[in-house]
Amino acid sequence: MARTFLALVSFIYILLAVWCAFAPDTTSQSVGFILKPGSGQSEFLTVYGGLELALGIVFLWPLFQKEVTHFSLCLCAIVHGCLVLFRTLGFFVFTGFESTTYALAGGEWLIFLISLTLCTITKRSTKSSLE
Repeated sequence: MARTFLALVSFIYILLAVWCAFAPDTTSQSVGFILKPGSGQSEFLTVYGGLELALGIVFLWPLFQKEVTHFSLCLCAIVHGCLVLFRTLGFFVFTGFESTTYALAGGEWLIFLISLTLCTITKRSTKSSLE
């Protein structure tokens, strides 16, 4: 179950990386960014395309190496916990959100809670199997 969940999260991140790389104007506008030609476009491609692809690869890794499942789940919980923290702070500090922002927030919360739960469960099962 954990590896299937991580593969699903991976698939989402890889799709987002492709969307950011091949349609940066559409992607950035959907989350309220205006890309400045040159530097802004490069930064968006690097951070959103590159980082999302890297996360997609890390979350896909357990399909090929089962031993990294617990690590990937914990990393997923940490990454999404940080996203949830800053997204929630943003909701208190800023106004005027588009529907995409709310959808992203819901997805981030869902992934955070599921990955945290699975991380906790796999730690217990790993610990008990080692004892």
